[in-house]
Parts: sequence; structure tokens; C-alpha cells
Amino acid sequence: MTDFQTFAHLASIDLGEPAPKPTSLEGDQVEAAKTLWSSPDGKLEVGVWECTPGRFTAARDTNSETCHIVSGRVSLHGPDGRSQEVNAGEMLVLPKGWHGEWTIHEKTRKLYIIHQEA
Repeated sequence: MTDFQTFAHLASIDLGEPAPKPTSLEGDQVEAAKTLWSSPDGKLEVGVWECTPGRFTAARDTNSETCHIVSGRVSLHGPDGRSQEVNAGEMLVLPKGWHGEWTIHEKTRKLYIIHQEA
């Protein structure tokens, strides 16, 4: 039997103790995350992530990511120099192969869905 799962309000889920952000370029960034669900084959992961202000690098070499910003404000910077601000309530997609930087303007929490691609 296949069943569904529900989770507490995303803004109040306890993510545990934050740790230093390994790819941080600016700021004393710390992050915390909690996986809410993973598919049995490991190709899909859903979770919540939170990070403090600053700037960091990101790469989607082997997966794509869909994000819904629950709270906060970020800017994404692509390798072509394009920049886009994303605010609470908005969604973004980082396709497989995307490389760039995130600027976290204020403490930000997101729901993420990572899809591992073959």
C-alpha cells in the first residue's frame, strides 16, 4: 500500500543546531537542514533548509533543485552575470548543470526538492 505523509508548518520545523556553511564566501554563515522525505530509490529528496546572511557558491552538477522560499530574501547570480532576487512565497528552479552564487540578504528558510538525475 502506498500512503501519503504530512509535515508540520515549514516555518516552525526544528532543523537542529546550525553549522558553518562550507561554501560560504562572505559573512559568518551557518546553515541547518532536515530531510522530510526521500524516495526508496534515493532519486528524490524533500527537506527544509535555513541559512544566515552572506554569500556562497552552489553547483547542481548531478541533480536539479526546486525551491520554495518560506521566509527571507535571496539573490541568485548565474555564471553569465545575471542576477535575480527571490522573496518569501516565491519559487525557483535550479536545473542540472547550474553553477552560481546565492546572496542571502536576511535569514532565509526554504523547502527544497532535489531530483537526482541519471
